[in-house]
Amino acid sequence: MKPLLLQGHQRSITRIKYNREGDLLFSSSKDHKPNVWYSLNGERLGSFNGHQGAVWCIDVNWQSTTFMSGAADNSLKLWDVSTGVEIGHLNTPSSVRTAMFSYSANMAAYSTDNTMGKQCEINIIDVRTVDSSSLDSAPPALRIGVDSAKVTSLLWGPIDETIITGHENGEITAWNLKQGKACNKVKEHHHSINDMQMNKYGTMFVTASKDFTAKLFSTEDLILLKTYKTERPVNSAAISPIKDHVVLGGGQEASEVTTTSTRAGKFDSRFYHMVFEEEFARVKGHFGPINSLAFHPDGKSYASGGEDGYIRLQTFDPSYFDFKFDY
Repeated sequence: MKPLLLQGHQRSITRIKYNREGDLLFSSSKDHKPNVWYSLNGERLGSFNGHQGAVWCIDVNWQSTTFMSGAADNSLKLWDVSTGVEIGHLNTPSSVRTAMFSYSANMAAYSTDNTMGKQCEINIIDVRTVDSSSLDSAPPALRIGVDSAKVTSLLWGPIDETIITGHENGEITAWNLKQGKACNKVKEHHHSINDMQMNKYGTMFVTASKDFTAKLFSTEDLILLKTYKTERPVNSAAISPIKDHVVLGGGQEASEVTTTSTRAGKFDSRFYHMVFEEEFARVKGHFGPINSLAFHPDGKSYASGGEDGYIRLQTFDPSYFDFKFDY
């Protein structure tokens, strides 16, 4: 596999995200400027300029018309994808850690950190009330205070009736939006959950945790289905849309890597069979921990964003599609 190397960020990547068609790849970083790229050739289309802090979370709606970003500058912003112009701004009491459009993209959910004496909160807003100045004039449709550990990852459940959150203490919580309270809670991880991603049909999701594991859960009832074990923190995990494959990425923190450590095997993308939980491939390339992973919607390639500030687009060789497990 010969990767495309995308260099447009000055600091470590925090999140990457394909649009529905897969022709665009969005990326965020600690350098304050989310970018958008052509996924076919790696050409950068432009940047979204306006944040004054590290951008922690991004999402794009199904029509690829509106882009959303949340940052450490205590703000959530909405952008016009085609022009890069800011079309909505929301001031928050603390850093915006997670943000995601609903399935219909009429609503959006975001969570804030429990820092500076502020409580962690989950907010649901109607993005159709956006104006060019501020979203502050329109109160959230729902606000949920989180008394437990802060939210570190967030997903919308089926048909926008629930929200699923991953927490710093390893808990996973499902929230009933009609009742505005938790309806299910499990704790299968022993450390912070760094990432959660749905499968193509929304029936399952995979989590990535600092406890050196990724786990597969049922979306409807949060039942643990599979566990993928590594010997390093897992920062991101994604499910292939066409194969029973899961890709994991992570690595040791930069502060923990000594000059005597070998890089080999530390910062690889690792592929596991989703059912058998067996690792069958590794892809090298990054010079630091992998912070975010995403499969292309057609399943023929995937992208990884690392602490080194690079995004790598890897297209699978024909041998990947011919590979079969010996049952």
